[in-house]
Amino acid sequence: MSVADPNTGPNTDPNEHSDDPGADSVDVDASEGRLIDHLIELRARLIRGLVLPVLLFLTLVPFSGELFDWLVRPLLAELPAGSSLNAYEVMSAFMAPVKLAFFVALFATMPWLLYQAWAFVAPGLYRREKRLALPILVSALLLFYAGCAFAFFVVLQGVFGFLVRFAPDVVKITPDPTKYLDFVVVIFFAFGFCFELPVALVIMVLLGWVTPKQLGEWRGYAIVAIFFVAAVVTPPDVLSQLMLAIPMCVLYEVGILAAKLIGPKRSD
Repeated sequence: MSVADPNTGPNTDPNEHSDDPGADSVDVDASEGRLIDHLIELRARLIRGLVLPVLLFLTLVPFSGELFDWLVRPLLAELPAGSSLNAYEVMSAFMAPVKLAFFVALFATMPWLLYQAWAFVAPGLYRREKRLALPILVSALLLFYAGCAFAFFVVLQGVFGFLVRFAPDVVKITPDPTKYLDFVVVIFFAFGFCFELPVALVIMVLLGWVTPKQLGEWRGYAIVAIFFVAAVVTPPDVLSQLMLAIPMCVLYEVGILAAKLIGPKRSD
């Protein structure tokens, strides 16, 4: 005669799972509630993130002409006195300054946008991930700004001077405002993103894809790749390619040094 287990009851098998549909529905409701909370938080962060760029854009539109005059200075400094840009399309004279106001607003509020993204993602990160991610994010932002500043104060004047000196005498350089803005923005983003090279190397080391020792051994291949990238993303002149390739070679060494300092320590 079998004796019922007093812990499980006379008719209960301890190996059986509960078939109560109410428990599953509670789990589903909890998951849906968390998803809705995340979506509400994401919507709030997007709204907060967009408010400041839009307000700054609307504030800069009345001063967009002065901003565009400032942006054209590197080119006008290399052209004969009295030179100007010519609008070959009907809307160029209007659209170029407005587009510039938009880019300046986006550029200036990038820290605020990154902060909103960080505030949304940070609660789901571990403490060690936060300690690593925040310095990397700040470094990436500063390097991007440094690349754009280097492009404006050093590269543009050198590139325009090179182009003006090699232009035939019968050619008068009077670019369209929109074409000029597109050219300058491409240069800004090319140098800004290429200056992120140290951050990219550190992330690769932290993910375990490479080691600082391997980066040092691949230095020769990296230099060839850097000059290839510089030739692709810059105008077709040797000066701008060198102005991008040489800083990138220096930043490659900086990335190796940073990876050695904060990367995981591995035994031989």
